[in-house]
Amino acid sequence: MKNFISVKDIPSLQYALDVAFDVKENPFAYQHLGKNKTMVLIFFNSSLRTRLSTQKAAMNMGMNTMVLNVNEDGWQLESELGVVMDGDKPEHLLEAIPVIGQYCDVIGVRSFARFQNKEDDYSEKIISQFVEYAGVPVVSMEGATRHPLQSYADLVTIEEFKQKERPKVVLTWAPHPRALPQAVANSFVEWMRETDYELVVTHPEGYELAPDFIGNVKVEYNQKEAFEGADFIYAKNWASYSSYGQILSKDFSWTVNEEKMALTNNAKFMHCLPVRRNVVVADSVIDSKNSIVIQQAANREVTAQAVLKMILEEL
Repeated sequence: MKNFISVKDIPSLQYALDVAFDVKENPFAYQHLGKNKTMVLIFFNSSLRTRLSTQKAAMNMGMNTMVLNVNEDGWQLESELGVVMDGDKPEHLLEAIPVIGQYCDVIGVRSFARFQNKEDDYSEKIISQFVEYAGVPVVSMEGATRHPLQSYADLVTIEEFKQKERPKVVLTWAPHPRALPQAVANSFVEWMRETDYELVVTHPEGYELAPDFIGNVKVEYNQKEAFEGADFIYAKNWASYSSYGQILSKDFSWTVNEEKMALTNNAKFMHCLPVRRNVVVADSVIDSKNSIVIQQAANREVTAQAVLKMILEEL
């Protein structure tokens, strides 16, 4: 595996699961692959789980790690092509990226949607430039349209906790005071479509995901009906795709609470974190025994390490 940008980059879903469970059981067994190799983690946006889990995963693989918070630790970087650089950004990605590539063996990049231009976001303008110019493998630590490390961890978590071969998995929109990218929702649907799970997406009208991601997945606009018989409930907010980046609703009737969870098949509750308590989900749900958000977060280290193992084996 050369790069890890989406589910399309892994050899197969089953292979990815096998590697993940292997490194989870034997986290330090492959340090020879990372010995004397370096990973640079570049953050255009803030991070807690992604930074710590990916850095720890690289260390587990025996790698050196360096972290760069763009616009805090270095120059502000220009990403527009053909721009006259007479503003506040003294360095262009076209030079910065290949230079960074000279100092490491793998680059991790995190760059959110800007909600300024849908075409720029959905072409993954930042990460695409890293893939083209870095000269070394690139791992997406969340892009404008996908969060593959999170979705990989979500898959591993469901596999660990499922009680039947084909569970019903529900991705539900939930309210939020800010406009959030579609990346987690897009990526989760994209990965779940590769499984044989029963997948249902529920959200208010106007929050439909991009057609390339949702495909023929069942969309249910009645949240309670979607919850009926579910084995996993994954709550997440995202801003509108059609009215790009806009908040169309802050309807608290979409908050995941005990009443709705009672409609499920004793479902496990999932969220990628951070989560707004009593906005996205009630305290009583996220603090319940059926909440697996901590286990889900722990698997971020596992899947980041699995990705690095697959990449390092090809170097």
